[in-house]
Amino acid sequence: MSEATTDKGRRDFIVVATNTMMAVGAAAVVYPLIDQMNPAADTLALASIEVNIAGITEGQAITVKWRGKPVFIRHRTADEIQTAAAANMDDLRDPQVDGDRVQKPELLVIEGICTHLGCVPLGQKIGEVKGDYNGWFCPCHGSHYDTSGRIRKGPAPTNLGVPPYEFISDSVIKIG
Repeated sequence: MSEATTDKGRRDFIVVATNTMMAVGAAAVVYPLIDQMNPAADTLALASIEVNIAGITEGQAITVKWRGKPVFIRHRTADEIQTAAAANMDDLRDPQVDGDRVQKPELLVIEGICTHLGCVPLGQKIGEVKGDYNGWFCPCHGSHYDTSGRIRKGPAPTNLGVPPYEFISDSVIKIG
């Protein structure tokens, strides 16, 4: 083997080794920067909650806290279910069929955050103003939601959100 061939092979090895070390060094610098963007441990601990719904009677609503946000759970009456199902989709700003928003028609689970500016709408407690559609009313700017949590009137652009949830049993819901 000639000396030029040996030098070229040695040079190629040095270039490959240097590039590999640079890649490892870059990964060592970038990983902590990306890892710090993950949720904190206390947030992950609240990633899901289980709610006992056995005590919610027809027409009653409760509020639970999930990920720092209120979640409204309402045991709807037959009239509320019928009104929500009969809504004309042409009248809705954010058209969504009631059946797509619930797993069981009698139980509505929605996030209690107004989609306009993040206020908490009224209508959960007995005697509170429920707005023009007997659902929820955000007094800050006048958004009215129906009995399915769909925006009907006011500045809010979209319906109240539906969190991911599942029924663990007939009396327990897992949110998150």
